[in-house]
Amino acid sequence: MKNKVLTVSTITKVAILSAIAFVLMFFQISLPFIAPPFYQLDFSEVAVLVGGFALGPLPGVMIEFFKNFLQVLFTGTSTAFVGDISNFLVGCAFVVPASIYYQKHKTKKGAMIGMLIATISMTLVAFITNYFFIIPAYVFFMGYDLDTIVGMGQAIFGFVDSKFMLVLCCTTPFNLIKGIVVSLVTTLIYKHISPLLHR
Repeated sequence: MKNKVLTVSTITKVAILSAIAFVLMFFQISLPFIAPPFYQLDFSEVAVLVGGFALGPLPGVMIEFFKNFLQVLFTGTSTAFVGDISNFLVGCAFVVPASIYYQKHKTKKGAMIGMLIATISMTLVAFITNYFFIIPAYVFFMGYDLDTIVGMGQAIFGFVDSKFMLVLCCTTPFNLIKGIVVSLVTTLIYKHISPLLHR
């Protein structure tokens, strides 16, 4: 794996997929029936997952990193890097288990199981990071009021009355939907793109 990662061909593919993922970050969709507007669904993880499947978990992490690096470099950060770090951590929680499993089971079934594991992993990591790091960091660094953030979730689900309930009822289903959508799109396009990445 180490030699494969260090080849010029692999680095070039990582760079191309990172640029594609960066562009895809601009196409964001809100899910107002599930989560507050600061949760945005984009399709950048499709490019990351395609890279992870074709090149391996480490290139997948590299694509995830450079995607976020390009985002900060060209558009700056509006969240004191909190959102950018969150995107990287949650993205890695998705691409790493999926690509590790697929590298050992290179079949359509292997890909499907890998993406299922990845969706569960991403959802769990998003729960933990949002509860213990992301939301507290928004409050501390951005000066947001926790009650206001919780209130955004309460506007969707009236029973959301705490940070825990916000993460459980809004963050969790949002990431489940994100994992499912990214997995479906990747399933549709990977067979057509993978020959280009294996040259």
